[in-house]
Amino acid sequence: MRIGTQASYSGGFTQTAAELRDLESAGLDVAAVAEVYTFDAVSQLGYLAAVTERVELLSAIFPIYSRTPALTAMTAAGLDFVSGGRFTLGLGASGPQVIEGWHGVPYDAPLQRTREVVEICRKVWRRERVEHHGKKYDIPLAEGQGTGLGKPLKLINTPVRERIPVMLAALGPKNVELAAEIAEAWEPIFFMPERAQSVWGDALAAGKAKRDPELGDLQVITGVPVAIGEDLPEDLLDRVRPGLALYIGGMGARGKNFYNDLAVRYGFEAEAKEIQDLYLDGKKDEAAAKVPDELVRATSLIGPESHVRERIAAFREAGVTTLMIQPLDGSPEGRLRTVETMKKLTN
Repeated sequence: MRIGTQASYSGGFTQTAAELRDLESAGLDVAAVAEVYTFDAVSQLGYLAAVTERVELLSAIFPIYSRTPALTAMTAAGLDFVSGGRFTLGLGASGPQVIEGWHGVPYDAPLQRTREVVEICRKVWRRERVEHHGKKYDIPLAEGQGTGLGKPLKLINTPVRERIPVMLAALGPKNVELAAEIAEAWEPIFFMPERAQSVWGDALAAGKAKRDPELGDLQVITGVPVAIGEDLPEDLLDRVRPGLALYIGGMGARGKNFYNDLAVRYGFEAEAKEIQDLYLDGKKDEAAAKVPDELVRATSLIGPESHVRERIAAFREAGVTTLMIQPLDGSPEGRLRTVETMKKLTN
């Protein structure tokens, strides 16, 4: 099982990059950069490519709507080039509040768009002349849609790899089925090992039944808050609750919140509604207090080494291949100790 972490996008990037070099030396396998409505992830990933040597770099995630498919493919090929073949293209649909509210484009047909974006990217990486006439993307533009001067082109440079790994962030059954069918890796959020099969098992099986064997086994990458020790502070579970409340309660509108839907599918229907109502009413602390203990404990690695080792085994048994750790000790020393201990416990 691999260990990764996500670079903070809240500032201090030079310090973050220096720390990632230390974490790489301690055994860190993956370094991810998110792209929300802040600085772009590409510039940061390029910087990390220059200052690291071994660690895999992951976009977590590029929204499929914010770049053309060709630019997405070019960007991935460029990052794979400057990192010496260490980049994985993480893609996701994001949500309508960000896509329509920030990027100003319609949030439509996420499944179809994702399928076509991945198909076009792989054509670009194989240096084929790109001709794609799908339901959502028409390349080159058809007659009457532009000047009429467009022609099929291929990537000028030869990529480091013609098959750059693709990771899809997905939660709903159809999205998860698509990830299992066409992607090298799948990223779920708030992964509960004991309930993953009941929530996603059918979708994963349906996708894998159509999967190209050349893709290999589906890699599963998920994030977990981590604190390991015998005498941990009693408030650690409470430190996890606000993040869960933010997603379940605030990441979307009533009736259109994918994370709330996931909590419902996990069996927390009443709690999910209460958390959302409180959060959207501005009562964020009260919403956090309503996050069930069971959900916090099952989606975290908090406790002595013996307990964390058991929980890691549960994640592994449920199919997880990479744990993106979120150390609750926020100091550089604490994060380093957490990586070192996690490497020991996962070997």
